[in-house]
Amino acid sequence: MEFSIRAAELTTLLENIITNLYTNFKVNEIGRVVSVGDGIAHVYGLNEIQDGEIVEFASDVKGIALNLENENVGIVVFGSDTAIKEGDLVKRTRSIVDVHAGKAMLGRVVDALGVHINGRGALSDHERRRVEVKATVIIERKFVHEPMQTELKAVDSLVPIGRGQRELITKD
Repeated sequence: MEFSIRAAELTTLLENIITNLYTNFKVNEIGRVVSVGDGIAHVYGLNEIQDGEIVEFASDVKGIALNLENENVGIVVFGSDTAIKEGDLVKRTRSIVDVHAGKAMLGRVVDALGVHINGRGALSDHERRRVEVKATVIIERKFVHEPMQTELKAVDSLVPIGRGQRELITKD
């Protein structure tokens, strides 16, 4: 039995196979630790990382990318850096640092990443907010609306302090 396939059919078939080959292919950008010390790890190979992105080291310790340079990335380690060694792999998480926010956080004890550590179980009703956000424009902020006393007579008599956000204290 012979099959005859025309060149146009074969070309179409091959194009479909090649086009669909990499649709579900996910690439993880991985770097290597160049040096580590004093809670800072310098990592080579994370060329597309964003400022403020969370990374995960091979020892399951997490960190935040803060110092983006041409050759390496400076990462602040969340936790002990003693488990991180030169040459260890570092993986991007593709998520910017955010933490739990809202009334569910009242009375809770959390670590730097917002993970509860007081043994009262998981947070139930909460929202997440980014750590680094653009501040509200000064004009849109509320005026200073009530005086605030420090209970130190020397301070209260020399420097007027008020509750609010719209006045600036300047030094001449």
